[in-house]
Amino acid sequence: MKKLLLLFLFSTQVSIAQDRLDGKTWAGRSEAIAQNGMVATSHPLSTQAAIEILRAGGNAIDAAIAANAMEGVVEPHVNGIGGDIFAIIWDAKTKKLYGLNGSGRSPYSLSLAELKKRGLTHIPSTGPLPVSVPGCVDGWFEMHKKFGSMPMERILSHAVNYARNGFPVHDELALSLTRVIRSLREIPERKGTLLPNGDVPTKGDTFKNSNLANTLENIAKGGRGAFYKGDIAQTIDKSMKANGGFLSYKDLADHTSNWIDPVSTNYRGYDVWELPPNG
Repeated sequence: MKKLLLLFLFSTQVSIAQDRLDGKTWAGRSEAIAQNGMVATSHPLSTQAAIEILRAGGNAIDAAIAANAMEGVVEPHVNGIGGDIFAIIWDAKTKKLYGLNGSGRSPYSLSLAELKKRGLTHIPSTGPLPVSVPGCVDGWFEMHKKFGSMPMERILSHAVNYARNGFPVHDELALSLTRVIRSLREIPERKGTLLPNGDVPTKGDTFKNSNLANTLENIAKGGRGAFYKGDIAQTIDKSMKANGGFLSYKDLADHTSNWIDPVSTNYRGYDVWELPPNG
């Protein structure tokens, strides 16, 4: 009887959840169960924004865009409108699975010959050279045009509000900004935005990003064209040239997302779906 009890206690110890940053253990909780809608993101404010969109009458696509926009505000070290977007969408009406490849292409002027001339054997992971056309914003509008129901100004309002008025810095954001402090200080635009007082925000500080708020407002009002063909595109072009990059206004203006068919395989009785390369 004692052996059984010891085995039971051992099995519970190895299953305790741990914090992803410091490894400290914490108590788990029961799974969430809902009838009318559910949202899962990596930040509570992103989840909250999506749930509020659902409560206001928006659909799953409206909520997903709201959450994605909020992620760019509260977790700028891993998300943002400067990146790409991939989506797999099940449409209950047509009983069809849709795939969206919202990744951007390499700049027209960046060639293999140029990289070899610089003595590079691979594309670096930081700096202006690896920057491709940001496909996120176009992906939002492609999904919204096909499946969305709520005005984009309403969908992006939560992200605009928190970017302008601020949100409490969480531990992962503070730690991540500390790790990249050197690169932040090298580029004036980044220093002014992510180091508002000349130093890295710490956990609990209220962080604001008025430039991002203005950009999201312009996108909400002016559509994808405001980002890819308006003042924002001109600003990106100018910034890239000033920092030795290759991304240009023409690259942005010519960008398009692609609706594609997801690929699948059967694994232990389940059909698993994914986007084909380059996803």
